[in-house]
Amino acid sequence: MMLRIFAVLIVLFFVHTSNAQTNFENELNKILSEPEYKNATIGIHVMDLETGETVFGLNEHQLMIPASTMKIITSATALELLGENYRFKTTIGFTGKIKNSKLNGDLVVIGGGDPTLGSEYFEDSYFNPHFMDVWAQKIEAFGIQQIDGDLVFDASIYNDDLIPDTWIWGDIGNYYGAYASAFTIYDNLYRVIFESPKQAGKQTTVLATDPKIENLNIDNKVVSSDKNRDLAYIYGSPLDNNREIRGSIPKNQKAFKVKGSILNPKELFAKELITHFALNGVFISGKVVFHNVDEKKLMTVYIQESPTLSEIASVLNHESVNLFAEHLLKQISAEILGTGRRDSSIAMVQSFWKDKVPDHFFMEDGSGLSHFNAVSPEDFTAVLNYMFNQSKNREDFLNSLPKAGEGTLSGLSTELFPGETLRAKSGSMTRVRCYAGYLKTDGDKNFAFSIMFNNFSGSQTEMIEKIENLLVTLKTTN
Repeated sequence: MMLRIFAVLIVLFFVHTSNAQTNFENELNKILSEPEYKNATIGIHVMDLETGETVFGLNEHQLMIPASTMKIITSATALELLGENYRFKTTIGFTGKIKNSKLNGDLVVIGGGDPTLGSEYFEDSYFNPHFMDVWAQKIEAFGIQQIDGDLVFDASIYNDDLIPDTWIWGDIGNYYGAYASAFTIYDNLYRVIFESPKQAGKQTTVLATDPKIENLNIDNKVVSSDKNRDLAYIYGSPLDNNREIRGSIPKNQKAFKVKGSILNPKELFAKELITHFALNGVFISGKVVFHNVDEKKLMTVYIQESPTLSEIASVLNHESVNLFAEHLLKQISAEILGTGRRDSSIAMVQSFWKDKVPDHFFMEDGSGLSHFNAVSPEDFTAVLNYMFNQSKNREDFLNSLPKAGEGTLSGLSTELFPGETLRAKSGSMTRVRCYAGYLKTDGDKNFAFSIMFNNFSGSQTEMIEKIENLLVTLKTTN
């Protein structure tokens, strides 16, 4: 009798599992039958985090463009190699002697690659008062009001490869194409302020930039439009001061702002520092120079520490901040080797995951902006499984991923995915839409999943709805 009951329970278990998988497959087949997706490359892997078994797989070993889901690998690796409490450090000090409130020597700032200095994501850490006002007050407390030497910036923490070779021309001039600098400031972005006429199709006017960028040459080809959104794109190299802006902005705007990536962050950093020091009664008579400094000869005045890596990773994954990802990547080799190099850091990331993921992935950057990144769905679920079941940084990593209705998952329903049901990272670029993360089912199972669509011709909005439906179907698993 007991044997018969046990057999019935086994049958019921497989019926429930089969139904859930069948419903998921049916929902997926509906998508694949539509003309916008039938020629697309689709990869899916769903793993049961308790058993490690595959719940569903489709092209799970296929290497595909991950877009911003690459940030999962970058943030997870940074947490593992640097630690959740790691902080970037910027050192302020001087050389020489002080006499009668005058420094006969240089004021020195050693960059620590902090991506958060003056960031709009960390206003409480750097404003009220402004962090540079604090630095000036620290210098003044040493009895210095006049600096007769130079303002020296040491940017040696990073090498000088500004952007990955594989970033495209259409991205690098815009705010999401900002590069990691030893002296990143204000998220390495500036705003071009436009005025547009009342009629559509007319030439706009550039009023100013905020902050002001010295020697910036703008060729404005932006026109007014009936479309009520920013469709203007900035083109230009980080190696020169010329920018061409194409596209459109809404008509009848008095001060419409378009965000671009700062050309030379360390030069803006120097300009801002001189201004804030002067406002606080500390004046620098020398010139601005950039060279390496022997810290042993430096009198350290103050060390500015960033928020913790855990806090930075949370903003990185919630808001999908490319700049933060590029900093975390470079900081791995900066901390371990002494100099932050993208190629060295990528080698370290791949080495860390070599024995933990099933497929070798290709990595060109930390953010996923490169179209040359290639990761398989099963690689993502392997990383997610490791962070869930083996990492001491599990909670920090899980909390770094947005829930439905938060950050880049703001378009997903909190009614369909309440509370902690869903935590995931999205990734998108032209003809690419991916999601990877964790899903708790109605049957209290914990799944890691990766859903990747490459080269589809439908709209991003429709794709989001279809992936949401897939996840809702998967959620009903008992």
